[in-house]
Amino acid sequence: MNPRPHTAVIGLGAMGLPMATRLAAHLPVTAYDISEPRLAQLAAAGGTPAATPAEAAREADVVLLAVRDQAQVDAALFGENGAALTLRPGTTVILTSTVGPDAARATAARLAERGALTVDAPVSGGPVRAGNGDLLIVVGAEDKALDLSRPVLDLLASTLTVVGPRPGDGQALKAINQLLAGVHIAAAAEAIALARGLGLDPATVVESLRHGAAGSFMFADRGPRMVEAYASDQDPEVKSRLDIFVKDMGIVTGIAKSAHVPVPLAAAAEQLYLLGERSGLAAHDDSSIVTVLSPKEADR
Repeated sequence: MNPRPHTAVIGLGAMGLPMATRLAAHLPVTAYDISEPRLAQLAAAGGTPAATPAEAAREADVVLLAVRDQAQVDAALFGENGAALTLRPGTTVILTSTVGPDAARATAARLAERGALTVDAPVSGGPVRAGNGDLLIVVGAEDKALDLSRPVLDLLASTLTVVGPRPGDGQALKAINQLLAGVHIAAAAEAIALARGLGLDPATVVESLRHGAAGSFMFADRGPRMVEAYASDQDPEVKSRLDIFVKDMGIVTGIAKSAHVPVPLAAAAEQLYLLGERSGLAAHDDSSIVTVLSPKEADR
């Protein structure tokens, strides 16, 4: 196991950039993204920008994908100038995106045809924790792939859970994580919408309840941003796009249906995110979902 594997990071979005910056402080990192400003930020942190995914992966021992969905995974790996063109046999590909178990297994099978190993390692925790190496990472991978990727994963995770030996196992646990996260955000939005409807100060409600039995990480994290949505004419900073939960709750309800497990709360939350998307909030912070239930102009 190389203690300092040359690592390619493909995707410098809300999670990819802080992860790449964290890695660049400890490992040789080459990265690709369509955004020139993000590539410049990575360069300032000690990484090396690449013009294509193939160029980023050319000398890599480990390739970390931090893209939004399976379509972007396919484009980054197998599209024109995709990383698969230059992957060397034995290279390990870490899939950090939430794409669902079937998609992860299909990706791993295509990579195996090229002699590459796959570590299914979806991440959770948000951009700040990504930059601090404080992520929750759940892994599905065979021992060899996991060992080769350990120097990278250990720099990013404070909690690393090996779920099983196959790609897709990590995705299954991440789906359960997203079920809880998505339902908790929707519940927080309902609580704050009801508080406004009852004439209560939402900021007081959040500050009071976040410390009690009704609190949750999502209520404590998203609640203040929901309050901010009403306190300012400007939208809160986008830390997690609403359409990410449209995607993720779709994965949750899809695999639940395949397993014949009823998930009524997840299904209701999915519909709320779809309503938000149809209302033009797809690219807004997911905390903006509260304005679907209690519009800004609603009577207080």
